[in-house]
Amino acid sequence: MNICVACGGTGGHIFPGLATAQELRSRGHNVTLWLAGRDVEKDSIDGWDGAVISMQAARFPSGLSIKSAVAGLRILGVVAASRKKMRKINPDIVLAMGSYTSVGPVIAAKMCHIPIVLHEANAVPGKAISFLSRFATRIGITFQAAAEHLDKNKISMTGFPLRRTLSEIEKKPSDRFTLLITGGSQGAHILNETLPEAIESLYRQGITPEIIHLTGMNDADDVEKRYKAAGITAEVHAFAKDMLSVYTKADFAITRAGAATCTELAVCGVPALLIPYPSAAGNHQMLNALAMAKNGGMSMQPQQDLSTVWLAGYLKNLIENPDKLNLMRSNLKNTAAANGTQKLADLVEEVAAGNTKKM
Repeated sequence: MNICVACGGTGGHIFPGLATAQELRSRGHNVTLWLAGRDVEKDSIDGWDGAVISMQAARFPSGLSIKSAVAGLRILGVVAASRKKMRKINPDIVLAMGSYTSVGPVIAAKMCHIPIVLHEANAVPGKAISFLSRFATRIGITFQAAAEHLDKNKISMTGFPLRRTLSEIEKKPSDRFTLLITGGSQGAHILNETLPEAIESLYRQGITPEIIHLTGMNDADDVEKRYKAAGITAEVHAFAKDMLSVYTKADFAITRAGAATCTELAVCGVPALLIPYPSAAGNHQMLNALAMAKNGGMSMQPQQDLSTVWLAGYLKNLIENPDKLNLMRSNLKNTAAANGTQKLADLVEEVAAGNTKKM
């Protein structure tokens, strides 16, 4: 089959789309990635040697203004260009992973009478999935809570598609507690501000965890300088291409609550403290965090209640009580949704073949 996978934008859309695209290619299908033309995408798809289409996707306009009118016209232009590309490629099916990048190819597919599968990663659907769901044949979801906001007759619980290497991780025992700090592909300034100071407080108390801090593009130099000024040896990166090695080292993570990060940590057996991004659309990160914390493998702290004193105390208690960490790690086994990549690829094949029987 000839399949288009629209997965541009941020890592939270690119990585699951890429994982599913690779799975579909391994099954003998011809797959084209449909991206948004952003610089971050070049690093994210490193190693992909299949076809790629990059469109200058336009975001949804908000409110009524000259800017929103211009954005609306841009979207219409992207839809027209997408339709032209779609007619040339003539795919059997389109899989869209959400975000504004999906709008052009999904509407073009509908205009060309091509079946559509959507995937919603979060507990609350974003604007793109909510809007595009009317055109979809089926919708794969990661969290059951998302079904409450979508047409239940179209829903399939697929879980979250993960890169195959992450599902094959083998944790290596370490004599020293290793803390991973990450704000996802975009970084999290609040974590970059508070964690170095909290860790410096631990070091003053003789508690010296190893640190892996993924800052995002804007704060890397500043965070590295702060650790060095405090005499702390920390592994600081703006972005990590090889997350497998990072998860292999990590005993615990402090992170945002994007669906990709939550699922990857759970499958890789890394307990976490989740700090949901308070401005996430529909407060979906808070709902993601609550769903992940339900079984005790992760905990959650609202950003407004975050402080360096609280963080230092939380980490001190965790490091000094290894049984608590082991219990969290054990509980993760009940929260990790396995085989999300295979299930979503199965759904795409079934819809393309005209078999819409629910999974």
